[in-house]
Amino acid sequence: MIDRILVVDDEEDLCEILQYNLEKAGYLVDVAYSAEEALKGDLTMYRLFLLDVMMGEISGFKLGTMIKANDATKATPIIYLTAKDTETDKLRGFDIGADDYISKPFSINEVLARVKAVLKRTTVAATPQNTVDEPKEETKPLDVLTFDKLVINMSNKTVTVDGQEASLTKKEFELLSLLLSKPDTVFSREQLIESIWKGDTEMSDRTIDVNITRLRKKIEPYNKNLITRQGYGYYFSTK
Repeated sequence: MIDRILVVDDEEDLCEILQYNLEKAGYLVDVAYSAEEALKGDLTMYRLFLLDVMMGEISGFKLGTMIKANDATKATPIIYLTAKDTETDKLRGFDIGADDYISKPFSINEVLARVKAVLKRTTVAATPQNTVDEPKEETKPLDVLTFDKLVINMSNKTVTVDGQEASLTKKEFELLSLLLSKPDTVFSREQLIESIWKGDTEMSDRTIDVNITRLRKKIEPYNKNLITRQGYGYYFSTK
């Protein structure tokens, strides 16, 4: 199973750099530009949180406290990323339950090394949340969407192609899930924005097109099943 990481930082350029390098290292990475945005998502899907300390109304420390107060996420490790490097700040982070603390500016190699180390030493603690030592049962039909050897597991938010996990972003996963949930049904760009981006008025048709293009590359050979209906939108073809 590929580890999924959530990066929460209000510096968009830094988020982009971290996401690119962590994905290159083999992780699945989502980003949020504020604690408020992060809290809107399903935090239980992540194996690690990278949190900036200095953010808007909800700081990284406060978000970390909320994560540790939730039984569903309290075992998930946290690494703080911040320009604050005083002993007092570090002690506060560790008191909250931080597993590591990286001071800005930092090198990407340092981040990758610390992420790897934290995940390695917390694997045993995280296992009970993800693996149950009970006889395996067949996955309920509603938990899985399939087409040939393309499988979407709605429970653990993964997509596999011929048994190999595809590294999709959260939006790409939601986009593919929506299209495959109603195969051969055309969704307009407006419908996709409303469903996936919750009607974000700043979203453009171009964003949908870019995500579809990226998605096609990641699910080959089923890229040909993502069909563009000129003037209408997109659909997943089962033919």
